[in-house]
Amino acid sequence: MNTNSNTYTVIYSIILVVIVAAVLAFAAMFLKPTQDANVKKDTIGQILTAATFPGVEDAAILDTYKQEIESAILVDINGETVGTLDIEECEVYGNSDLKRQITADPKALPVYIFKNGVTVVPCYGAGLWGPIWGYVGLEQDLKTIKAVRFGHKGETPGLGAKIADEPSFAEAFVGKTVGDGEVIFEVTKPANRQTENNGVDAISGATITSQALGKTLDQWFGFYKNYFAKNAAGCCCDQPCEDVVVEEVVAEVEPENTVEE
Repeated sequence: MNTNSNTYTVIYSIILVVIVAAVLAFAAMFLKPTQDANVKKDTIGQILTAATFPGVEDAAILDTYKQEIESAILVDINGETVGTLDIEECEVYGNSDLKRQITADPKALPVYIFKNGVTVVPCYGAGLWGPIWGYVGLEQDLKTIKAVRFGHKGETPGLGAKIADEPSFAEAFVGKTVGDGEVIFEVTKPANRQTENNGVDAISGATITSQALGKTLDQWFGFYKNYFAKNAAGCCCDQPCEDVVVEEVVAEVEPENTVEE
């Protein structure tokens, strides 16, 4: 075959593309179990931080989780248990699982209950440039926040990314409470705060991301409202503590590209 012909060039290019695609597909398939394991470990590390076990060494994360957790369950919007997560297998809900629960009907919402009395619940929503998520550790009253850990996919470094990187922001949540009024929780500018105990100030220069986080927390605390009411410390488990009506709010999970204020 004439190596200078157009036919040779086309055939050579096709063969090269096929070989490269095959190699990349094999590499992706080969590495996927390791990638999935790392994502699970990172998720569990965030849950442990919210459960007041921060700074656990990477190699000890899974063992610490199995040693410290008492139960991991799934509940519906009425606060009833509808399933369990396998503790020995370190089964947890990842971001894709949480995203599905926003619009799922019926819902299966994860609850992580630790031996130290802290209960951890997740949240997931849309930030400024991509998804944001978090884990909130609650005291036995299922109302007072003990610790939090937030994460994001693409928020601006030094601005919106501070929801995950700024220790003082996470510390501001400690001691705050989950409300039971129209506003369950909010993160906004001080001048716009409607509540005192169930809200924190937005990060300066990252108002949009902060408010998005507040809306996400407000929505997910609403999902768990019946569970909180029925399982708070001191509650009679045979009877509901109160008749709680939860209106499900379906939020868009795709972010709008706007500019931080």
